[in-house]
Amino acid sequence: MPTDSQHRDRKGGVRDYGEHARASVREVYGLNHRYQTLEFVRQKKEQYLSLDRQRMKVFEAMEFLDEFIDESDPDTELGQSEHLLQTAESIRRAGLPDWFVLTGLLHDLGKVLCSFDEPQWAVVGDTFPVGCAFSEKIVHADLFAANPDCGVAAYATELGIYEEGCGLDSVHMSWGHDEYLYHVLHGRLPEEALYVIRYHSFYAAHDAGAYGHLMNARDREMFSWVSAFSGHDLYSKLDDAPSVGELKKRYAPLVAEYLPDELRW
Repeated sequence: MPTDSQHRDRKGGVRDYGEHARASVREVYGLNHRYQTLEFVRQKKEQYLSLDRQRMKVFEAMEFLDEFIDESDPDTELGQSEHLLQTAESIRRAGLPDWFVLTGLLHDLGKVLCSFDEPQWAVVGDTFPVGCAFSEKIVHADLFAANPDCGVAAYATELGIYEEGCGLDSVHMSWGHDEYLYHVLHGRLPEEALYVIRYHSFYAAHDAGAYGHLMNARDREMFSWVSAFSGHDLYSKLDDAPSVGELKKRYAPLVAEYLPDELRW
């Protein structure tokens, strides 16, 4: 695992950041790993998944993200909306399906949770199962020592409350923008797109091979799309990318093809 002064490189190595970035990352992960319990996740699902807070267009949500700085991940210097647009552009240039391009455009929009006064530790960062033992392959795994679920015998084993091979659909993941956006878009995108959105931050699984005992055949098949997506999501800055305005015009018809004018949030 990286040391306290380092942050894991999503492609397998370790990167050093400045002092401020290191402190910010560790602080967010410290709060996340302390408070993401099974009870907390269940409470947040009950609080948000009725999707009755407001109606908002895709590009309105993206404009909110222009004011948002993700303190958990200094991997990119791009603004949030520019990152989404460039991820979509990277996927388009690779000749991948339109639904996959749209997935790149949308994948982080769940960070609008911060507009509902949610703290960053409950919105961003790597995701992981709750209700079972926390894997050592999760970034900053040492910080789980403060999580009260570690003292619950039923959650302390590798399987915890789950059965081997139960499938990730049956597993409660830590609460954040991935799970939230999955429900906002459920029924509107292909199954593969929704799967990528739901698990694109589950790095302990698709980057480090953890939690295979909870997966079924469908998960193993779908994770090929998650792995393919990571290559465009991470470090996706394109030196020759069109402007933000040009990219919004390019992708507006694609958004309209798949989604209504407004989404329920």
